[in-house]
Amino acid sequence: MGEKVVAGAFDLSDRQRYRTKLRQCLRGLERLLEEKRFDRPKNLMGLEIELNLAGADGMPRMLNAQVLEKIASRDFQTELAMFNLEVNIAPHRLGGRVFDRLVEEVRTSLAYAHRKAGEVDAGIVMIGILPTLDRDDLVSSNLSDVDRYTLLNDQIVAARGEDFTLDIDGVEHLTCTSKSIAPEAACTSVQLHLQVTPARFADVWNAAQAACAAQIAVGANSPFLFGRELWRESRPPLFQQSTDTRPPELQAQGVRPRTWFGERWISSAYDLFEENLRYYPALLPICDDEDPLAVLDAGGVPKLAELVLHNGTVYRWNRPVYGIADGVPHLRVENRVLPAGPTVTDVIANAAFYYGIVRALAEDSRPVWTRLPFEAAAANFDAACRYGIDARFTWPRRGRYGGTTQVEAVSLVRDELLPLAEAGLDAWGVEPADRDLYLGVIEERCRRRVNGASWQVATFHRALEGGLSRAPALAATTRRYAELSHLGEPVHTWPVGLPEPARMG
Repeated sequence: MGEKVVAGAFDLSDRQRYRTKLRQCLRGLERLLEEKRFDRPKNLMGLEIELNLAGADGMPRMLNAQVLEKIASRDFQTELAMFNLEVNIAPHRLGGRVFDRLVEEVRTSLAYAHRKAGEVDAGIVMIGILPTLDRDDLVSSNLSDVDRYTLLNDQIVAARGEDFTLDIDGVEHLTCTSKSIAPEAACTSVQLHLQVTPARFADVWNAAQAACAAQIAVGANSPFLFGRELWRESRPPLFQQSTDTRPPELQAQGVRPRTWFGERWISSAYDLFEENLRYYPALLPICDDEDPLAVLDAGGVPKLAELVLHNGTVYRWNRPVYGIADGVPHLRVENRVLPAGPTVTDVIANAAFYYGIVRALAEDSRPVWTRLPFEAAAANFDAACRYGIDARFTWPRRGRYGGTTQVEAVSLVRDELLPLAEAGLDAWGVEPADRDLYLGVIEERCRRRVNGASWQVATFHRALEGGLSRAPALAATTRRYAELSHLGEPVHTWPVGLPEPARMG
């Protein structure tokens, strides 16, 4: 978002000028859609993984500038805070042995980054929220030294006009305040991109919205924040609250948060970009020189820079993306619900499940979004974040009688969604060996009721029972997690607890 943003003050006319430009961009997008100017189907997927830096003691290390200098690769970039990195994997065509190739690429990249981080006494930890983070780690002085992060923080803080309140009531209750958006940096995720044609966009986005509760249930990996055990996937409430520009009065009026699930099924990608303009004031009202309508009149392809930048400051869990590749515009669905980790195999298994289920649900003759109220999909997402692998969902009944019923997440995934994901991967042309290996990881998590969050919680409590106090138990859990993560076997195979200390002979 906003790669070329530079810090600077805005005057009173900037937002009005930006709003006018946004409307021009929206009209430009509408014309591109009407004129069918978008790229043909390419079955392209992409992957981004946000990472943490931690030392051998399990504690965060504020060293991303030094580590990036050591890595010296454009595949790795800064993220919001100094203990964050992001790795971007080049787009791949869905099909064949794509997931095996992805595993090899990601493992190679992360192993190299981990070695380079070791040169400054840090290491890569792929986890939703680093359990050892303290409130003192998540302050504005630890934001990455990049203009766009400084400016974004300043604008969100100014829009809110008071401290941010974090209030997450889970297994334990966390309440605290922050003077900056730095707590957002605790949330490290996997972003899955899927390039789609405009005709398919709404079906794919609706399918992704319906499926994301199941993604979270099987993939939750963020149970701790600031020493408290909260939701099994605590990133969504933390992200929403740490970027919330609404003081309580605006919340009471029903003003939408900038991080949200949404409120309706859609019929076009245009719906989402139009909502962005209708509901959200500009945070970064930076105008480009381009006249998008003049570019279209001349037969060119507009960058729609203001539309793209504004969209980057609205944090939907499934976000529309407009991009240009080789001079041709395209649309992507960016799925942002999953936490990072625990292992590369787990990340790619989560990806295989997502791409399979989205394909199958999007092409279903009786689409799930015609049978499931949007409010129920949002409630499912909330339940998945709270309870993870033990969540229960509202889901359409099978058969001709219709209506919805309550079902355990693991039963829904195992009995209904995994067969759909299998069919979806077949439709993409994925090799059966790839399909079975990575969907098998999801099936085993359901069978054993284990994911990253459940392993972290069980190991933490085992450490407490073994006599460690809370902070050392979290640090020991983090160290053990990092060790097993680098060994690479999927999380459902991990032994619970800390390794036995060596006995003196």
